[in-house]
Amino acid sequence: MPRRKPRTERQGGRSWEGGPAIGDVFGRREAGPDGDDVYVVRTIPGSRAVKTYRCPGCDHEIPPGVAHIVAWAVDGGEDDRRHWHRGCWNGRNTRRITRRWS
Repeated sequence: MPRRKPRTERQGGRSWEGGPAIGDVFGRREAGPDGDDVYVVRTIPGSRAVKTYRCPGCDHEIPPGVAHIVAWAVDGGEDDRRHWHRGCWNGRNTRRITRRWS
């Protein structure tokens, strides 16, 4: 039988700004692609993804039924939200945004 690591206290549950983390229902706060802005980030499960979107990180389509991330600037509002592949959002600090929107 495999050995388990002893449980440790959970690490804070803090958001990017240091306050208590908001559940994924309302979105969590993370640093944006430029590193300057704070973004609200939500995870969209595949069952709720019903439209085709274009990821600004890789400029490829996100087809219906694929789980992905929705992010928008805290001060920008939900009209400025963008749909990202999970891997593109996680790699946003190591590469440039491929697609610029107006």
